[in-house]
Amino acid sequence: MEWILALAIGTLTGCGIWLLLRPRTFQFIIGLTLLTYAVNLFIFAMGRLRLNAPPVIDPLLADPSRYADPVPQALVLTAIVIGFATTALFLVVLLASRGMSDTDHVDGEERRP
Repeated sequence: MEWILALAIGTLTGCGIWLLLRPRTFQFIIGLTLLTYAVNLFIFAMGRLRLNAPPVIDPLLADPSRYADPVPQALVLTAIVIGFATTALFLVVLLASRGMSDTDHVDGEERRP
């Protein structure tokens, strides 16, 4: 299970960085989103991979190794909401920039297929 998660995080990170280096704005936004997903998976994995474990510690059973850590789950949930809002803002700026310059290239040159 850990190898699959590590492979998923590495693949998302590699694809995200590759897309960040592309000259088109939409590919940059998709790369930033993939990199955000990779960081979210990494933070989520730091809370230990436990199946069927309750998220809150019971005061009567104070053995923390039997429970999942709720802090990474809360951080990932917050990061997902912030990432969604940031992506929406980037897309609005992309559409405004494309409307003003009639291109979506970073360097400003107009290239039409």
